[in-house]
Amino acid sequence: MKFEWDYFSDQPKVIKDKAFKKKMRKKYIFDFLIMFIKSIFILPFATLIMKFFKGKNELKNSEFYGLCVNLDKGDEQINLANELGVKNLLIRVFLSDINNIDKYYEFASKFKDKNILICVVQDRKSIENLLLLKNNLEIIFSKFSHLTDEFQIGIAINRLKWGFFAPKEYLDFYEVAQNLRDKKFKNLKLLAPSVIDFEYHYNVATMFNFKNIKFDKISSLLYVDRRGSPTNTQFGIFNLKNKINLLYALSKLSPKSSDEIYITETNYPIINTAPYAPTSQKECVSIEDYTKFMLEYHKIAKKSGKIKRVYWHQLIAPGYGLVDNRDDKIIKMPQFYAYKKMINEDFN
Repeated sequence: MKFEWDYFSDQPKVIKDKAFKKKMRKKYIFDFLIMFIKSIFILPFATLIMKFFKGKNELKNSEFYGLCVNLDKGDEQINLANELGVKNLLIRVFLSDINNIDKYYEFASKFKDKNILICVVQDRKSIENLLLLKNNLEIIFSKFSHLTDEFQIGIAINRLKWGFFAPKEYLDFYEVAQNLRDKKFKNLKLLAPSVIDFEYHYNVATMFNFKNIKFDKISSLLYVDRRGSPTNTQFGIFNLKNKINLLYALSKLSPKSSDEIYITETNYPIINTAPYAPTSQKECVSIEDYTKFMLEYHKIAKKSGKIKRVYWHQLIAPGYGLVDNRDDKIIKMPQFYAYKKMINEDFN
């Protein structure tokens, strides 16, 4: 079995079959070549002009802060979310678990007076069978359109372990969602392309495409530097601020997207929490640094005026969340209280 789920870290397990990965990438070599050619022209140009695009006015805290909650983490999340005062929640709905759609709906319905974003998580069957995808998306849209008008289509599209082998597969996937929306659910807003980490060549490949599609809002899983502060840099100049600047520039330049950006997943892995941490031990940080970096991250993103919302991933998760639930105990960590204070204050 190529795709297995790690219930400790809430993500797919790494695919260790190198021959399989090489075969799948070779299958789409032309797609990757197109991505490379686009990127060598678009990314340098966007970098040169990114500072010329000015952000918008800062949003209210109730609009900006968001949090990820999961069905499998239980109803304890309802009171915890209310205690924090967070108004925006992201809930994953797995296409592989479509038979339990009623459980997801019941869970989401329990969060009263919250703005819900549904993240539709792909599986390989739906990527390969677009008719199956259409049927399952219609079930999801029909069920949740009474609660929300926002749906993130896909997640971590640049990680083979999540199911997509190339940008083309994702664009075909998204096209099914958009066509269905345009035909039967015209009021819905679709978020994409959900690229994880600072791999903006995948943003270029998907945001500058030749299909008759458009992303209503940009979703990004922007993990900046898990070994340190959001002020740390990659490739010389790209700290969190400049990664946001570049992403915003791409959204402004793209004819296939709006300039409204949601960061729909980010966090820091916590030291000494294996196997719950989503990374290796060397990439984990202390509770003190986690809290500090979390506050820095939100402050930078909010002050940029270029990010409409940040969803911290997630409320309950021993390896990277705000609450530890090991041994059937609910332990509110220091970052829980720091998050609560942050979203109920304005930055100076």
